[in-house]
Amino acid sequence: MAKSARFTVEKTDAEWRTILTPAQFQVARQEGTERAFTSPLNNEHRDGTFHCVGCGTALWTMADKFDSGTGWPSFTQPISAEAVATKTDWKLLYPRTECHCATCGAHQGHVFPDGPAPTGQRWCINGVVLVFQAKEDQTD
Repeated sequence: MAKSARFTVEKTDAEWRTILTPAQFQVARQEGTERAFTSPLNNEHRDGTFHCVGCGTALWTMADKFDSGTGWPSFTQPISAEAVATKTDWKLLYPRTECHCATCGAHQGHVFPDGPAPTGQRWCINGVVLVFQAKEDQTD
């Protein structure tokens, strides 16, 4: 992913490679996808928030997480409308809605219109680009 003036946090690919693992870089910066059912966050059920691995921005909450059966952590909505941005992805020759961290541009996954109430959306997210912080471990 090229450096862009649209993100608050910007780094070169070399800088990203120093802070991300190869798997995180491949998903976050090259818009890859982790293998289904490989993220330990699929089984995370404690109250807390999910943060961007690139910049630490809070993106998702446990209150909005659900088991979609797809093999990736899924959410009904982002933590706020400002936290996550979207764009049209044509990589599979048909349009999908890709989502990324609005602060640093890290690719998160895709949003689909087949989720549960209240939004009817399924934000299908790569766990490798998330850091979970349990509410019990958070400081005020």
